Amino acid sequence: MNKQTIVGVIGAGTMGSGIAQVASASGHSVKIYDNSKAVLILARQNLVSSVDRLVGKQKISGEEGESIKGKIEWVNDLAKFADCGLVIEAIVENLDIKQKLFSELENIVGDDCILASNTSSLSITSIAAACRKPERVIGIHFFNPATLMPLVEIIKGLTTTSETESKTKKLIDSWNKTTVLAKDTPGFIVNRVARPYYGESIRIYEEGIADFATIDWALKEKGGFKMGPFELMDMIGNDVNYTVTETVWKQFFYDPRYKPSLTQKRLFEAGRFGKKSGQGYYDYSENVVVPEPKRDHTLAEKIFHRVIAMLINEAADALYYGVASKEDIDLAMTKGVNYPKGLLKWCDEIGAEKILSILSQLKEDYSEERYRPGVLLKKMVKEKKKFYS
Repeated sequence: MNKQTIVGVIGAGTMGSGIAQVASASGHSVKIYDNSKAVLILARQNLVSSVDRLVGKQKISGEEGESIKGKIEWVNDLAKFADCGLVIEAIVENLDIKQKLFSELENIVGDDCILASNTSSLSITSIAAACRKPERVIGIHFFNPATLMPLVEIIKGLTTTSETESKTKKLIDSWNKTTVLAKDTPGFIVNRVARPYYGESIRIYEEGIADFATIDWALKEKGGFKMGPFELMDMIGNDVNYTVTETVWKQFFYDPRYKPSLTQKRLFEAGRFGKKSGQGYYDYSENVVVPEPKRDHTLAEKIFHRVIAMLINEAADALYYGVASKEDIDLAMTKGVNYPKGLLKWCDEIGAEKILSILSQLKEDYSEERYRPGVLLKKMVKEKKKFYS
Protein backbone atom coordinates (compact mmCIF):
# COMPACT_ATOMS: atom_id res chain seq x y z
CA MET A 1 0.00 0.00 0.00
CA ASN A 2 1.15 3.51 -0.84
CA LYS A 3 -0.18 7.03 -1.45
CA GLN A 4 -2.12 5.70 -4.46
CA THR A 5 -4.11 3.43 -2.12
CA ILE A 6 -7.70 4.59 -1.97
CA VAL A 7 -8.89 4.55 1.63
CA GLY A 8 -12.50 3.85 2.54
CA VAL A 9 -13.95 4.92 5.91
CA ILE A 10 -17.29 3.63 7.17
CA GLY A 11 -19.07 5.81 9.71
CA ALA A 12 -19.09 9.60 9.44
CA GLY A 13 -19.17 10.31 13.17
CA THR A 14 -16.39 12.16 14.97
CA MET A 15 -13.97 9.25 14.77
CA GLY A 16 -14.67 8.29 11.16
CA SER A 17 -14.41 11.89 9.95
CA GLY A 18 -11.15 12.32 11.87
CA ILE A 19 -9.64 9.20 10.30
CA ALA A 20 -10.75 10.40 6.84
CA GLN A 21 -9.07 13.77 7.44
CA VAL A 22 -5.82 12.11 8.58
CA ALA A 23 -5.74 9.82 5.52
CA SER A 24 -6.52 12.69 3.15
CA ALA A 25 -3.87 14.93 4.74
CA SER A 26 -1.39 12.10 4.10
CA GLY A 27 -2.12 12.22 0.37
CA HIS A 28 -4.78 9.52 -0.10
CA SER A 29 -8.02 9.73 -1.98
CA VAL A 30 -10.66 8.91 0.64
CA LYS A 31 -14.26 7.74 0.43
CA ILE A 32 -16.32 8.12 3.58
CA TYR A 33 -19.65 6.32 3.92
CA ASP A 34 -22.59 6.66 6.25
CA ASN A 35 -26.08 5.19 5.89
CA SER A 36 -27.54 8.53 7.02
CA LYS A 37 -27.38 11.36 4.48
CA ALA A 38 -28.01 13.88 7.28
CA VAL A 39 -24.95 12.59 9.19
CA LEU A 40 -22.85 12.82 6.01
CA ILE A 41 -23.91 16.44 5.42
CA LEU A 42 -23.13 17.45 9.01
CA ALA A 43 -19.81 15.55 8.97
CA ARG A 44 -18.79 17.31 5.76
CA GLN A 45 -19.58 20.72 7.26
CA ASN A 46 -17.60 19.89 10.41
CA LEU A 47 -14.60 18.62 8.44
CA VAL A 48 -14.54 21.73 6.23
CA SER A 49 -14.65 23.90 9.39
CA SER A 50 -11.86 21.84 10.98
CA VAL A 51 -9.60 22.18 7.94
CA ASP A 52 -10.39 25.90 7.56
CA ARG A 53 -9.41 26.45 11.21
CA LEU A 54 -6.04 24.81 10.54
CA VAL A 55 -5.54 27.16 7.58
CA GLY A 56 -6.60 30.15 9.71
CA LYS A 57 -4.07 29.20 12.39
CA GLN A 58 -1.43 28.77 9.65
CA LYS A 59 -0.89 25.13 10.63
CA ILE A 60 -1.34 24.23 6.95
CA SER A 61 -1.40 26.34 3.77
CA GLY A 62 -4.59 27.25 1.94
CA GLU A 63 -3.49 24.98 -0.90
CA GLU A 64 -3.04 22.05 1.51
CA GLY A 65 -6.46 22.74 3.01
CA GLU A 66 -8.14 22.65 -0.39
CA SER A 67 -6.26 19.44 -1.24
CA ILE A 68 -7.47 17.71 1.96
CA LYS A 69 -11.09 18.68 1.29
CA GLY A 70 -10.82 17.85 -2.41
CA LYS A 71 -9.51 14.31 -1.81
CA ILE A 72 -12.56 13.26 0.24
CA GLU A 73 -15.65 11.85 -1.44
CA TRP A 74 -18.81 11.56 0.70
CA VAL A 75 -20.79 8.49 -0.31
CA ASN A 76 -24.09 6.82 0.63
CA ASP A 77 -23.47 3.57 -1.24
CA LEU A 78 -21.00 0.87 -0.14
CA ALA A 79 -20.58 -0.22 -3.78
CA LYS A 80 -18.38 2.88 -4.21
CA PHE A 81 -15.69 1.07 -2.16
CA ALA A 82 -14.92 -1.39 -4.99
CA ASP A 83 -11.53 0.24 -5.76
CA CYS A 84 -10.37 0.76 -2.15
CA GLY A 85 -7.11 -0.81 -0.96
CA LEU A 86 -7.94 -0.26 2.70
CA VAL A 87 -11.33 0.07 4.42
CA ILE A 88 -11.58 1.16 8.06
CA GLU A 89 -14.90 0.87 9.87
CA ALA A 90 -15.69 3.26 12.72
CA ILE A 91 -19.27 2.32 13.55
CA VAL A 92 -21.18 1.23 16.66
CA GLU A 93 -19.43 -1.19 19.07
CA ASN A 94 -21.64 -4.17 18.28
CA LEU A 95 -20.10 -7.45 17.13
CA ASP A 96 -23.12 -8.66 15.10
CA ILE A 97 -23.34 -5.37 13.19
CA LYS A 98 -19.60 -5.33 12.46
CA GLN A 99 -19.62 -8.96 11.28
CA LYS A 100 -22.53 -8.29 8.96
CA LEU A 101 -20.76 -5.23 7.53
CA PHE A 102 -17.45 -7.07 6.91
CA SER A 103 -19.27 -9.96 5.26
CA GLU A 104 -21.02 -7.48 2.95
CA LEU A 105 -17.76 -5.65 2.18
CA GLU A 106 -16.13 -8.87 0.94
CA ASN A 107 -18.64 -8.96 -1.91
CA ILE A 108 -17.65 -5.42 -2.95
CA VAL A 109 -13.89 -4.92 -2.50
CA GLY A 110 -11.03 -6.65 -4.31
CA ASP A 111 -9.14 -9.64 -2.92
CA ASP A 112 -6.14 -7.49 -1.94
CA CYS A 113 -8.14 -4.93 0.04
CA ILE A 114 -7.37 -4.87 3.77
CA LEU A 115 -10.45 -4.69 6.01
CA ALA A 116 -9.85 -2.93 9.32
CA SER A 117 -11.86 -2.22 12.44
CA ASN A 118 -11.38 0.80 14.68
CA THR A 119 -12.96 -1.13 17.57
CA SER A 120 -11.65 -0.23 21.01
CA SER A 121 -12.61 -3.43 22.79
CA LEU A 122 -14.11 -6.10 20.52
CA SER A 123 -12.16 -9.13 19.29
CA ILE A 124 -10.59 -8.79 15.83
CA THR A 125 -10.64 -12.58 15.54
CA SER A 126 -14.41 -12.58 16.15
CA ILE A 127 -15.00 -9.87 13.54
CA ALA A 128 -12.81 -11.74 11.02
CA ALA A 129 -14.73 -14.97 11.63
CA ALA A 130 -17.56 -13.59 9.46
CA CYS A 131 -15.23 -13.29 6.44
CA ARG A 132 -14.19 -15.70 3.67
CA LYS A 133 -10.68 -14.20 3.83
CA PRO A 134 -10.15 -13.58 7.58
CA GLU A 135 -6.40 -13.25 6.97
CA ARG A 136 -6.89 -9.70 5.63
CA VAL A 137 -8.86 -8.44 8.66
CA ILE A 138 -6.97 -6.33 11.22
CA GLY A 139 -7.55 -3.83 14.02
CA ILE A 140 -6.50 -0.21 13.52
CA HIS A 141 -7.49 1.56 16.71
CA PHE A 142 -7.23 5.36 16.59
CA PHE A 143 -7.76 7.55 19.65
CA ASN A 144 -10.15 10.49 19.78
CA PRO A 145 -9.64 13.03 18.27
CA ALA A 146 -7.90 11.07 15.51
CA THR A 147 -6.48 14.24 13.96
CA LEU A 148 -4.61 15.16 17.16
CA MET A 149 -3.89 11.96 19.09
CA PRO A 150 -0.62 10.42 17.85
CA LEU A 151 -1.21 6.80 18.92
CA VAL A 152 -2.67 4.00 16.79
CA GLU A 153 -2.87 0.42 18.06
CA ILE A 154 -2.41 -2.22 15.33
CA ILE A 155 -4.10 -5.47 16.36
CA LYS A 156 -3.41 -8.78 14.63
CA GLY A 157 -6.21 -11.30 15.03
CA LEU A 158 -5.60 -15.03 15.30
CA THR A 159 -6.16 -15.42 11.54
CA THR A 160 -4.51 -12.16 10.40
CA THR A 161 -1.34 -12.75 8.36
CA SER A 162 1.98 -11.14 9.25
CA GLU A 163 1.96 -9.60 5.75
CA THR A 164 -1.33 -7.81 6.51
CA GLU A 165 0.10 -6.58 9.81
CA SER A 166 3.35 -5.27 8.29
CA LYS A 167 1.57 -3.58 5.35
CA THR A 168 -0.88 -1.91 7.71
CA LYS A 169 1.80 -0.73 10.13
CA LYS A 170 3.90 0.70 7.32
CA LEU A 171 0.92 2.61 5.93
CA ILE A 172 -0.23 4.07 9.28
CA ASP A 173 3.40 4.99 10.13
CA SER A 174 3.43 7.01 6.89
CA TRP A 175 0.48 9.01 8.26
CA ASN A 176 2.81 10.43 10.95
CA LYS A 177 1.21 8.30 13.64
CA THR A 178 2.93 6.44 16.49
CA THR A 179 2.00 2.77 16.05
CA VAL A 180 2.17 -0.02 18.62
CA LEU A 181 1.51 -3.71 18.01
CA ALA A 182 -1.00 -5.37 20.32
CA LYS A 183 -2.26 -8.90 20.83
CA ASP A 184 -5.97 -9.53 20.24
CA THR A 185 -6.98 -9.52 23.91
CA PRO A 186 -9.80 -7.50 25.57
CA GLY A 187 -9.09 -3.77 25.52
CA PHE A 188 -5.78 -4.31 23.64
CA ILE A 189 -3.16 -2.15 25.44
CA VAL A 190 -4.63 1.20 26.45
CA ASN A 191 -8.23 0.27 27.25
CA ARG A 192 -7.01 -2.68 29.32
CA VAL A 193 -4.14 -1.07 31.20
CA ALA A 194 -6.02 2.21 31.89
CA ARG A 195 -9.04 0.57 33.56
CA PRO A 196 -7.77 1.03 37.16
CA TYR A 197 -7.30 4.78 36.62
CA TYR A 198 -11.09 4.99 36.48
CA GLY A 199 -12.17 1.91 38.44
CA GLU A 200 -9.93 2.34 41.48
CA SER A 201 -10.66 6.07 41.65
CA ILE A 202 -14.40 5.37 41.70
CA ARG A 203 -13.82 2.73 44.38
CA ILE A 204 -11.95 5.29 46.54
CA TYR A 205 -14.93 7.65 46.15
CA GLU A 206 -17.46 4.90 46.95
CA GLU A 207 -15.62 4.11 50.16
CA GLY A 208 -15.99 7.74 51.25
CA ILE A 209 -12.23 8.31 51.34
CA ALA A 210 -12.39 11.40 49.11
CA ASP A 211 -14.73 13.24 46.73
CA PHE A 212 -14.34 13.58 42.94
CA ALA A 213 -12.52 16.92 43.09
CA THR A 214 -10.05 15.71 45.73
CA ILE A 215 -9.24 12.49 43.85
CA ASP A 216 -8.75 14.45 40.60
CA TRP A 217 -6.50 16.96 42.39
CA ALA A 218 -4.49 14.21 44.11
CA LEU A 219 -3.65 12.40 40.86
CA LYS A 220 -2.69 15.62 39.09
CA GLU A 221 -0.73 16.97 42.07
CA LYS A 222 1.12 13.78 43.06
CA GLY A 223 1.16 11.87 39.78
CA GLY A 224 1.47 14.68 37.25
CA PHE A 225 -1.53 13.42 35.26
CA LYS A 226 -2.89 16.09 32.93
CA MET A 227 -6.49 15.28 33.86
CA GLY A 228 -7.99 13.59 36.89
CA PRO A 229 -10.05 10.40 36.32
CA PHE A 230 -13.45 12.01 36.87
CA GLU A 231 -12.64 14.98 34.60
CA LEU A 232 -11.38 12.52 32.00
CA MET A 233 -14.43 10.24 32.20
CA ASP A 234 -16.70 13.27 31.77
CA MET A 235 -14.69 14.32 28.72
CA ILE A 236 -14.65 10.82 27.16
CA GLY A 237 -18.33 10.33 28.00
CA ASN A 238 -19.62 8.04 30.74
CA ASP A 239 -21.64 6.13 28.14
CA VAL A 240 -18.45 5.27 26.24
CA ASN A 241 -16.28 4.68 29.31
CA TYR A 242 -18.85 2.48 31.06
CA THR A 243 -19.49 0.41 27.90
CA VAL A 244 -15.75 -0.24 27.41
CA THR A 245 -15.36 -1.21 31.09
CA GLU A 246 -18.30 -3.61 30.90
CA THR A 247 -17.08 -5.11 27.60
CA VAL A 248 -13.55 -5.73 28.91
CA TRP A 249 -14.97 -7.25 32.14
CA LYS A 250 -17.26 -9.63 30.24
CA GLN A 251 -14.52 -10.61 27.77
CA PHE A 252 -12.19 -11.46 30.65
CA PHE A 253 -14.84 -13.91 31.91
CA TYR A 254 -15.94 -11.55 34.70
CA ASP A 255 -12.51 -11.19 36.29
CA PRO A 256 -13.11 -9.00 39.42
CA ARG A 257 -10.10 -6.84 38.48
CA TYR A 258 -12.18 -5.25 35.69
CA LYS A 259 -15.55 -5.18 37.46
CA PRO A 260 -17.57 -2.04 36.58
CA SER A 261 -18.90 0.21 39.34
CA LEU A 262 -22.51 0.88 40.28
CA THR A 263 -21.69 4.59 40.56
CA GLN A 264 -20.84 4.84 36.87
CA LYS A 265 -23.69 2.52 35.87
CA ARG A 266 -26.19 4.84 37.59
CA LEU A 267 -24.75 7.89 35.78
CA PHE A 268 -24.99 5.95 32.52
CA GLU A 269 -28.62 4.99 33.23
CA ALA A 270 -29.49 8.58 34.12
CA GLY A 271 -28.00 9.89 30.87
CA ARG A 272 -25.35 11.85 32.76
CA PHE A 273 -22.64 11.24 30.19
CA GLY A 274 -20.43 14.18 31.12
CA LYS A 275 -19.64 17.33 29.16
CA LYS A 276 -21.70 16.34 26.12
CA SER A 277 -24.88 15.96 28.20
CA GLY A 278 -24.15 18.87 30.56
CA GLN A 279 -23.75 16.70 33.65
CA GLY A 280 -21.66 13.74 34.74
CA TYR A 281 -19.49 13.51 37.82
CA TYR A 282 -19.48 17.29 37.59
CA ASP A 283 -22.22 19.75 36.66
CA TYR A 284 -21.39 21.75 33.50
CA SER A 285 -24.32 24.17 33.72
CA GLU A 286 -23.57 27.89 33.49
CA ASN A 287 -22.59 29.68 36.71
CA VAL A 288 -22.19 26.43 38.68
CA VAL A 289 -19.57 26.71 41.40
CA VAL A 290 -16.72 24.27 40.69
CA PRO A 291 -16.14 22.08 43.78
CA GLU A 292 -12.88 22.70 45.60
CA PRO A 293 -10.65 19.73 46.50
CA LYS A 294 -9.48 19.00 50.02
CA ARG A 295 -5.79 19.80 49.65
CA ASP A 296 -4.53 17.21 52.12
CA HIS A 297 -1.12 16.05 50.89
CA THR A 298 -1.01 12.93 53.08
CA LEU A 299 -4.40 11.83 51.73
CA ALA A 300 -3.28 12.70 48.18
CA GLU A 301 -0.21 10.45 48.53
CA LYS A 302 -2.42 7.54 49.65
CA ILE A 303 -4.80 8.04 46.72
CA PHE A 304 -1.95 8.30 44.20
CA HIS A 305 -0.10 5.22 45.47
CA ARG A 306 -3.26 3.11 45.48
CA VAL A 307 -4.16 4.04 41.89
CA ILE A 308 -0.61 3.87 40.50
CA ALA A 309 -0.04 0.45 42.09
CA MET A 310 -3.14 -0.90 40.33
CA LEU A 311 -2.07 0.65 37.01
CA ILE A 312 1.47 -0.73 37.22
CA ASN A 313 0.16 -4.18 38.16
CA GLU A 314 -2.06 -4.12 35.05
CA ALA A 315 0.82 -3.01 32.80
CA ALA A 316 3.09 -5.72 34.21
CA ASP A 317 0.39 -8.35 33.63
CA ALA A 318 -0.07 -7.16 30.04
CA LEU A 319 3.66 -7.64 29.50
CA TYR A 320 3.64 -11.06 31.21
CA TYR A 321 0.83 -12.31 28.98
CA GLY A 322 2.45 -11.03 25.79
CA VAL A 323 -0.11 -8.35 24.95
CA ALA A 324 2.73 -6.10 23.74
CA SER A 325 6.42 -5.34 24.34
CA LYS A 326 7.40 -3.25 27.38
CA GLU A 327 8.37 -0.40 25.04
CA ASP A 328 5.00 -0.49 23.26
CA ILE A 329 3.06 -0.68 26.54
CA ASP A 330 4.83 2.39 27.89
CA LEU A 331 4.56 4.21 24.55
CA ALA A 332 0.85 3.43 24.31
CA MET A 333 0.10 4.92 27.73
CA THR A 334 2.08 8.12 27.15
CA LYS A 335 0.85 8.71 23.58
CA GLY A 336 -2.65 7.23 23.84
CA VAL A 337 -3.87 8.66 27.16
CA ASN A 338 -1.18 11.26 27.89
CA TYR A 339 0.24 9.61 31.02
CA PRO A 340 3.25 11.57 32.28
CA LYS A 341 5.44 8.44 32.22
CA GLY A 342 5.35 4.89 30.95
CA LEU A 343 3.99 2.69 33.75
CA LEU A 344 6.81 0.13 33.65
CA LYS A 345 9.44 2.90 33.80
CA TRP A 346 7.42 4.42 36.63
CA CYS A 347 7.57 1.10 38.46
CA ASP A 348 11.36 1.13 38.22
CA GLU A 349 11.39 4.65 39.75
CA ILE A 350 9.01 3.91 42.63
CA GLY A 351 10.35 0.39 43.13
CA ALA A 352 8.57 -2.89 42.42
CA GLU A 353 8.88 -3.77 46.12
CA LYS A 354 6.81 -0.75 47.15
CA ILE A 355 4.17 -1.48 44.49
CA LEU A 356 3.94 -5.12 45.60
CA SER A 357 3.68 -4.01 49.24
CA ILE A 358 0.74 -1.67 48.46
CA LEU A 359 -1.08 -4.39 46.51
CA SER A 360 -0.44 -7.06 49.15
CA GLN A 361 -1.83 -4.77 51.85
CA LEU A 362 -4.95 -4.04 49.77
CA LYS A 363 -5.41 -7.77 49.14
CA GLU A 364 -5.12 -8.45 52.87
CA ASP A 365 -7.49 -5.61 53.82
CA TYR A 366 -10.21 -6.42 51.27
CA SER A 367 -9.72 -10.17 50.64
CA GLU A 368 -10.64 -9.48 47.01
CA GLU A 369 -9.10 -10.94 43.83
CA ARG A 370 -9.27 -7.41 42.45
CA TYR A 371 -6.04 -6.65 44.32
CA ARG A 372 -4.06 -9.78 43.50
CA PRO A 373 -0.46 -8.93 42.55
CA GLY A 374 0.57 -10.24 39.14
CA VAL A 375 3.07 -13.05 38.63
CA LEU A 376 5.64 -10.86 36.85
CA LEU A 377 5.58 -8.15 39.53
CA LYS A 378 6.23 -10.75 42.26
CA LYS A 379 8.99 -12.29 40.13
CA MET A 380 10.67 -8.87 39.65
CA VAL A 381 10.73 -8.31 43.42
CA LYS A 382 11.99 -11.82 44.19
CA GLU A 383 14.81 -11.55 41.64
CA LYS A 384 15.48 -7.84 42.43
CA LYS A 385 15.06 -6.92 38.77
CA LYS A 386 13.89 -3.81 36.94
CA PHE A 387 11.91 -3.59 33.71
CA TYR A 388 14.62 -1.37 32.20
CA SER A 389 18.24 -1.95 33.12
